[in-house]
Amino acid sequence: MTLGQFFEICSTQQEMVLMYFALLPLTAALAKWFGKGEGHLVPWNYLYTFLIYAVCIPGIFSITLSIYRFLFERGSIMDANIYTQILPIISMFLTLGLVKSNISLDLVPGFGKISSLLSMIAIILIAMWVLEKTNIYVFTFMPFYQFLFLLIVIFIVIRYLFKKAL
Repeated sequence: MTLGQFFEICSTQQEMVLMYFALLPLTAALAKWFGKGEGHLVPWNYLYTFLIYAVCIPGIFSITLSIYRFLFERGSIMDANIYTQILPIISMFLTLGLVKSNISLDLVPGFGKISSLLSMIAIILIAMWVLEKTNIYVFTFMPFYQFLFLLIVIFIVIRYLFKKAL
């Protein structure tokens, strides 16, 4: 199955996609209501962890896909799919807002990993966009594995400097 086929299935089975992205903020709202003031305790913070991962993975993927589509493929915003590009982002912000209103996101186990992933994706997308816009062509006689190693080292240094800045 290709990514295009997956998006076609999501577009044809709209009820399932709507139900998934509606249940996540609804569950966060119910957890906020039932666990008021207890969000830092063990059963609630693991529920919040599940909710954050369940909503952030599709949301971050949707943001990345939309940025890629609009910046690199020069796609029109009028062609954006509501179910695969807009709904996950809206659901992500709603769920994160509800979770954040009941518990500090620093107390949620694993939330730092998602923010690190998002910052790394942002750094890579910005670097790719800058490289595309500057039209720099590199002719090198360096073997590909050495070039790949150099690229990985550059991204590690950028990530380290980004963490130091925060």
